[in-house]
Amino acid sequence: MMYQKKTLLVLFIALIITLATPTILPAQDAGSAQQAGTQATAPEAKLTIEELEQMALQRNPTLAQAQADVRASEGRKIQAGLYPNPVVGYEGREISSGPIIRGGEHGLFVQQTIVTFGKLGLSRKVFAQEQAQAESVVAAQRQRVVNSVRLAYYEALGAQELVQVRSELAEIARKAVQTSGQLLNVGQADQPDMLEAIVEAQRADLDLAAAKNDQQRAWQQLAATVGNPALPVTPLAGSLAGPLPQINAQGALSRLLRDSPEVKLAEQGITRAELALKRAQLEPRPNIQVGAGLDYNRELLGEVGSRPVGWEGSVQVGVQIPIFDRNQGNVKAAAAELAHARSELDRIRLSLRSEFAPVFRDYSDAFESVERYQKGILPQAQKAYDLYFEKYRQMAAAYPQVLIAQRTLFQLRENYVMNLIKLRETGTEIQGFLLVNGLAAPIAPGEPATVSPGVEVRPAGAP
Repeated sequence: MMYQKKTLLVLFIALIITLATPTILPAQDAGSAQQAGTQATAPEAKLTIEELEQMALQRNPTLAQAQADVRASEGRKIQAGLYPNPVVGYEGREISSGPIIRGGEHGLFVQQTIVTFGKLGLSRKVFAQEQAQAESVVAAQRQRVVNSVRLAYYEALGAQELVQVRSELAEIARKAVQTSGQLLNVGQADQPDMLEAIVEAQRADLDLAAAKNDQQRAWQQLAATVGNPALPVTPLAGSLAGPLPQINAQGALSRLLRDSPEVKLAEQGITRAELALKRAQLEPRPNIQVGAGLDYNRELLGEVGSRPVGWEGSVQVGVQIPIFDRNQGNVKAAAAELAHARSELDRIRLSLRSEFAPVFRDYSDAFESVERYQKGILPQAQKAYDLYFEKYRQMAAAYPQVLIAQRTLFQLRENYVMNLIKLRETGTEIQGFLLVNGLAAPIAPGEPATVSPGVEVRPAGAP
């Protein structure tokens, strides 16, 4: 009778653990099994990374800011090429009430500045280059936003998978408490085993609560990045354990230094500074000031009673002689800006090299870790758990040994998920030219140009 009772108890425990066993699978298999089960019952809408990217491209305010900067640059280019307006006015001379003068001369005049040496065309080229810079900023900001969405997506997807892993562990821990209680009641377990199972279950619940809180944090950051803070928490489609990004260090660095939007922007800055220097050097070459007037002279030609002088015309032509102001200060400043722009290109390339090194190191570490987890660590941990479980079924191992193996396996799965997140994030940064933080204000390339000496945008109507 005692033998039959013991046999039934062992079968009961084996049933509990067998029910728990299918959940102890690598994250990818568990996720697939869960997806299959979900599809069999009620298909649940999931957000894909492509949908999130499109949402961000439509809603992220930094893209609208960058587009506004392009329009502002276009406006400055138009304004810089406009011809000066003519001046029209009244003119009076020799105004007197004498019998011969009779009120003097009164008339109208018009003056016009003729801009020489192609200054307006060169000013347009300066601001056209600024517009090209603004368009490059738009492209860079777009890449920055897309990268940020992908980083936030991978983090949220990882948080989602960690909640799944810890939910499974918490469920198993709760079942272990029930099983330990039953074993304690029949004298097959002692009080320390029971207490250990209870502590383990409480710790699993705490870990699960922390994972859910972290999922909320990751989701809020993702929602802010796509420009939709009210976006409700929705299951994410995809898996972290898909095809791993294969990146060659030298090739990635060469591509970064050659094709980075930041490098392109710096090169355009040099071209713009060269044009600004030429424009400043042209400034001393004088424009031609021309004017003409038509006056009516009421002064009499002879004695009182004779006819007045009548209508008279006048013409003025002149240039400003650059004796004191040869724009030398502005030329010096423009030359300094050109030197600054050339140094900026060197600084950008060195900065990219510096930023690339730690990111690629993290990528390499994560890639090697993921491969080791996939090919060795997880399968071995699974096998160790299976062997302990089998020994326990044969009553050759204690139940706490099964729990330890089980806990180790779940901890390794968590580490595996964290390494997958790091691998996806660093791969995204490298392939996306290290452009991150899609909510940072875009660079406004027009600001330095508007204060560049010699190429200021004149207000409409200024001479």
